Amino acid sequence: MSKVGIFVGSVYGNAQHVAEQVQELLTSKQLVSEIYDDPSVDDFKRCDSYIFVSSSTGQGDIPPNLEFFVSDLKDIFPLMDQKPFAVIGLGDSSYCDSYCGAGEQLQALLLELQGKPVADMLKIDACETLEPEKEALEWIESLVGEFA
Repeated sequence: MSKVGIFVGSVYGNAQHVAEQVQELLTSKQLVSEIYDDPSVDDFKRCDSYIFVSSSTGQGDIPPNLEFFVSDLKDIFPLMDQKPFAVIGLGDSSYCDSYCGAGEQLQALLLELQGKPVADMLKIDACETLEPEKEALEWIESLVGEFA
């Protein structure tokens, strides 16, 4: 059975909560998934498809819990061979230049690794929504067949 890796970059817990809700949705659809909040490249290689959920820090930077992982991906460069992926970026649009910057970086990296995006990155704006999990779940629900 295929495995969906849910990779989460979170500072204050919002992205973690969204990832947990996404995992519950996937489980309800009989999909096997695992959340990685301190992943390794080996964890990445064991997955058949990927969902990244990440907030941004500072000037659109990757959260600290994913920094070394992203650095390792860039160094080791494990090709994804067109495995499907989706990225959910959480951000605050009042930070115009860096809005969802971590999500943008992840999207670009996964494309470089020759992954197959199942949709454009979902950007969830903290200025517009207090419950990012609702937007994320609706979006993932529409894509769930891509991860089966």
